[in-house]
Amino acid sequence: MSNSSASRPAAPATVWCARGRHPGPAAADTVRRHLEKLTADGVLHSHAEPDDVDRSREHVFEARWLAPGEVTVRARLALSPLRGAPEEQQWVLVAEAEQPWDPRWPSPVTMFWPQERGADGWAHEAVTGLRLGDVNPLPEDDKELRRVLRHAVRDTWCVHLVVHEAMTPDERGRSALVRLLPDGLRHRVVEHRAAPQRLRAVNWVLDDYGSRVPRGGAVVLPGAPAAPGYDAERFSVRSVFLDGNEPVEVLDAVRRFDALPRPLPEGGDQALTALREQWHLMTLEEQLVHARELVAMYAEALDAMTKSRDLYRDAAERANEALAVYRESAGENAPPGRRPSGPSGRSPFQHLARGLERLKGSALSRRADAATQTTPPGSTPLAAPTGQGAAAAPDAAPARDGDAPPPDGTGEGPSQD
Repeated sequence: MSNSSASRPAAPATVWCARGRHPGPAAADTVRRHLEKLTADGVLHSHAEPDDVDRSREHVFEARWLAPGEVTVRARLALSPLRGAPEEQQWVLVAEAEQPWDPRWPSPVTMFWPQERGADGWAHEAVTGLRLGDVNPLPEDDKELRRVLRHAVRDTWCVHLVVHEAMTPDERGRSALVRLLPDGLRHRVVEHRAAPQRLRAVNWVLDDYGSRVPRGGAVVLPGAPAAPGYDAERFSVRSVFLDGNEPVEVLDAVRRFDALPRPLPEGGDQALTALREQWHLMTLEEQLVHARELVAMYAEALDAMTKSRDLYRDAAERANEALAVYRESAGENAPPGRRPSGPSGRSPFQHLARGLERLKGSALSRRADAATQTTPPGSTPLAAPTGQGAAAAPDAAPARDGDAPPPDGTGEGPSQD
């Protein structure tokens, strides 16, 4: 999939999404028990485990609750085997509220995963397995360092913060700087720590992406593509004191970065579509609204089909009219020998019949001419007999005595007085 922001839709202001990894195969049981507990405690309005999905491909859970201000939130968690590590589970969580998302609202993660100490196996970044909302020392190996930082620069599911330790911190400085962020943001932040001697190696990788961590400071990495309005200088902190006090500048940089308008992360659009179109926990009112939307959609589709049919019919009629005009124009402009004799063309059989008729007429006329030429001048051609008892022609010569009777024997001979 392309990393271009133009290839992914913008993230709606009402949507919260996160992705992570659970190291064990019992992730579904952990989520199910936690949902049942929160529903019994009244934290959740309802939850469901749809069975109309392929469990070998993904395991889905749904939950509904009310955020402060009586704002309804719907969320969908999908578990799927992790590529390359089938014994582990990748989880994708998408939540959508009726109003723009408020970072002070409870984190959707807390509605699906337990938060007790020792039960946070879910809090790992999906690709690298680093801890979410906790300190992650950058690797000493250069090859592994490049792998981690390159993914951190390109990742759009999490916010990646790189902190350089100017000197080795004490126990208070080893705590995560992002621990004071709201849960809804902290559960999507990965904090990287660079040892004092690793600054040059870290910046050698980050320079390729237009980012750089100050000595003893911190920087929020841009993601790929970088969010509109991102400037490495605006999201860099020159000095970070690892003394256990609240890191105001660091927290402010993370909050400002999270507030930037960005496209949905890679794969987030599919997860959001599944939340909206495959939702099961609908009230009666929502079912009625959904049915009305379907009716309106079908009516719109039927209207479009009707308009398309009318346009096609009009186009066909105009084409037929144009064809008739073309044929008429072609007949008028054709040479006399090729001009059609009628408004419509004749079939080959009709042309053959007309030719035979002309041939027959020519033969008969030639025979009549031949008969006329063989008759002597001044003589009258004999008429064909029309039947017995036919009268002789009045101009016939009278018979003489001794003449033979007519050949047909019908005439009378001379009298024998």
